[in-house]
Amino acid sequence: MTADDHAPGPPQQVGADEESLAESFWAVTRRLRHLSRQTLEPWEINPGQARALGVLVRHGAMRLSALAEHLRIAPRSATEVVDGLAERGLVARHPDPVDRRATLVAPTDEGLRVGAAIRAARHAEAERLFGGLDPTDRVHLARILRTLRD
Repeated sequence: MTADDHAPGPPQQVGADEESLAESFWAVTRRLRHLSRQTLEPWEINPGQARALGVLVRHGAMRLSALAEHLRIAPRSATEVVDGLAERGLVARHPDPVDRRATLVAPTDEGLRVGAAIRAARHAEAERLFGGLDPTDRVHLARILRTLRD
């Protein structure tokens, strides 16, 4: 037996496996994005606006800078997102009672209603997408995704 008999497989094979995994992951990501856009169509809201509304529904009124931090976007981008939501009547700006120079953004009653409807629709969308997995696979996938996220 030579040393070559114990050598690992060719590097191309490992790369091909990794590429296949990455491509599969991106394909699922594209599918999820497409489903998300479809789910949001009835409310004429984009995914960034839906995320911002969700943060405001969960956490209540906050400054734009805090919203930008939650969304991990630039404050200028948060302003644009909030402007779009305000035009639809889903959020409103109010003076901060602690610092009158600052402004708080809060969901309106309509924003709370739409936020709850979007959350329910997204839950149903996720059930359709992941419902084909058996419970054990779902637990493993959730663990793997949390590991990759963190």
